[in-house]
Amino acid sequence: MLNYLLRRMLLMVPTLFGITLVVFIVMAAAPGGISAQSLVDGTDLEPETRQALEDYYNRLYGLDQPAPIQYLRWLNNISPIGWEREIDGSLGEFSLTKGVDFGVSFRYGRPVTALLAERLPITLLLNVLSIPLIYAISIAIGVQAARSRGGRFDVTSNVFLLGLWSVPTMLAGVLFIGFFASEQYWQWFPTAGLVRREAIDQTFLPLMSGPADLLLVFFCLGLVTSLLIWAAAKAPLAMRLWGGTAIGAVLGYLMAFDLVGAGFGISHLILMIAAALLVRLLAGLGSHPLRIVFAGGLGVGLGLGLAKLFGVEFLHGGYLFDRIWHLILPVIALSYGGLAFLAKLTRSSLLENLAADYARTARAKGVDEETVLWRHVFRNSLLPLITVSATLLPSLLAGSVIVESIFSIDGMGKLAVEAVQTRDRELVLSVTLISGLLTLAGYLLADIAYAIADPRVSYD
Repeated sequence: MLNYLLRRMLLMVPTLFGITLVVFIVMAAAPGGISAQSLVDGTDLEPETRQALEDYYNRLYGLDQPAPIQYLRWLNNISPIGWEREIDGSLGEFSLTKGVDFGVSFRYGRPVTALLAERLPITLLLNVLSIPLIYAISIAIGVQAARSRGGRFDVTSNVFLLGLWSVPTMLAGVLFIGFFASEQYWQWFPTAGLVRREAIDQTFLPLMSGPADLLLVFFCLGLVTSLLIWAAAKAPLAMRLWGGTAIGAVLGYLMAFDLVGAGFGISHLILMIAAALLVRLLAGLGSHPLRIVFAGGLGVGLGLGLAKLFGVEFLHGGYLFDRIWHLILPVIALSYGGLAFLAKLTRSSLLENLAADYARTARAKGVDEETVLWRHVFRNSLLPLITVSATLLPSLLAGSVIVESIFSIDGMGKLAVEAVQTRDRELVLSVTLISGLLTLAGYLLADIAYAIADPRVSYD
């Protein structure tokens, strides 16, 4: 395994070289190309100043040299071994420890390394939150759909997942902002950014008016959450269905009240029926873990609402919850497409393995269905999911370009769009290099996961 890992890591070098070479050729062959003159176009400068600025760009980036020389200069800059670059852009002495230098951005006039250090953690945060969410929910839905093949949950989830898969990310992001972040409908979430300016100066956790309010919040959260989790795990089916219908109807009325005010109209009726049917469906799920997770999340929301109804005063929400509040819509917009695809893949993979010979043999020996599912079938069903996981990270990085642009999040995706629009060569090549490195790392992790999930796979 160690030799295989070393070989794969060494093969990353020529692969990344090929990726950046293709991107450089496309940028150089584009109409107009990249030159010092194009960088100073649109500036109202004196001819002498303009010429001096062009000469400076030519020395700094080598734009007056042939394209192959420019690319070799860039490779020399990002290589830890090579010729040192002087302040004016000329090459100095050869060094074995010169370090990596991604250059200076055309657009921002700042080192590319500093820009990547600011933007890359934001995009990684979105993906680190999205990937576990996608896999946890998709596996839970896929397993339940396979267990109840042809049943109510299977049919309903298939229709719902097909609908999710059919909605483009850009449309979903705009609809999220239009319905859940605008003043016209429910202004529950912010429209842009990752944190409010006021929250930066606040404490990390929420601040309440006194210890009594804090105790009341914990009491309400504990009481409501415990009751709902108990009902989800132990209550009879009829009790869960009617209780879920009642809770959904109340939530629907509160949504209509927040939208159009008190009274009772067509909006109240539609939202009450829709929310009641949704909560009733979730309360009737055959999967205990899904019911408990849903009940726990609903209990937290209802507990906080109950505490506020009792007069608990929040002085401010705190930096942590403000950041979570800003992340909800972008993470959902980034996750739902992959979730729908993986849930369908999990269902089909489980159904295929449940009908396999080894599963029938286990049943014939008297093994119960739960053991067949989790001890025999589930592990083999993970192999297609591991295959898809290798392409999931690149697709999420590509999707973050759309999500970050829609929600005005200053991450790598938005930075890449701005770099392409302004033909910022140094920034485009650096973003391509980082994205390619993360993609290849995803493929490498998928190969390692293959060996863990399937003992028959060996890389020795």
